[in-house]
Amino acid sequence: MTTIHLQPNKKIYFASDQHFGAPNPAESKIREDKFIRWLNEIKSDAQVLFLMGDLFDFWHEWKHVVPKGFVRVLGKLAELKDSGIDIYFFVGNHDLWMKDYFEKEIGATVYFEKQDFDIGGKRFLLAHGDGLGPGDKGYKRMKKLFTNPVAQWAFRWLHPDIAMRVAMYMSQKNKLISGEEDKQFLGEDREFLIQYSKKKLETEQIDYFIYGHRHLPMVLDLNGGQAKYINLGDWIGYYTYGVFDGVFELRVFKHGDTGETQGAQNS
Repeated sequence: MTTIHLQPNKKIYFASDQHFGAPNPAESKIREDKFIRWLNEIKSDAQVLFLMGDLFDFWHEWKHVVPKGFVRVLGKLAELKDSGIDIYFFVGNHDLWMKDYFEKEIGATVYFEKQDFDIGGKRFLLAHGDGLGPGDKGYKRMKKLFTNPVAQWAFRWLHPDIAMRVAMYMSQKNKLISGEEDKQFLGEDREFLIQYSKKKLETEQIDYFIYGHRHLPMVLDLNGGQAKYINLGDWIGYYTYGVFDGVFELRVFKHGDTGETQGAQNS
């Protein structure tokens, strides 16, 4: 378990599911600019930034090639890291073919599986969220295929122009950023990440479960209020993010140019 000691007047930030690149470069650029404004705003008091997956709608690394674009986002993340802010990146289902580019070029720590953190004396379970919990067997089989070393080796032999065109088509055809089902709360008994979290609480003491993937921002009490389930929402329609300084808060980055925030839910 990684331990993070909160520094005075500093905060821990969480954001997920930006899906930059979709549905097209022009529309993505608007959302990228907004995200950069947010990064500029948090730079003054951020101690750690957790990016919880699907920063890109598709990402793949060849030995000497990475996808074109996102220069300002990547540059801003490198700037934050150089200023002393730790960045932890959890690979999502849309950027699961990430290798070591973020680690070498930005200095971020990259995780491919869920992780436990002790932050300010509170235990956090952090994950993008895909593949956890019951159900969704079709996706789980697909993920096994996409993470298979032979499949990855074969894909890398495609010319990047061809590979990216195929991959972007498949990514958007399968799920154009976020489907209608992601906009509806299914109820605690049908939400697979809530079921997974409740199961973990049967054997472990965890204060906060923080996920992306689901796209629907929410904070729910679990185990009689002893634990919190948090989904961070997305940077497509909600522009939500989490902040922790001893107390967790889910906030919304306002759509205006001022970069102001407003509280969404406290816990």
